Amino acid sequence: MPQILLSGFMFPFAGMPVAAQYVAEALPLTHFLRLVRGIMLRGADIVELWPSLAALGVFITIMLAIAVSRVRKRLD
Repeated sequence: MPQILLSGFMFPFAGMPVAAQYVAEALPLTHFLRLVRGIMLRGADIVELWPSLAALGVFITIMLAIAVSRVRKRLD
């Protein structure tokens, strides 16, 4: 629920307090919504969407590294 409230989906991102904007930048839904809006509403190209794509790539890399480190092979 906090991701939905802070992502700019329900409330305008620019209208949030600065502290909430910093927290929202650390959430993947914020960047995903920017990508979806850019593609669907504006027809943006890859150059305009690059910062959000890079942020989602960082999130994916971090989560994949955590998942791989948590799973251990066992020959039981």
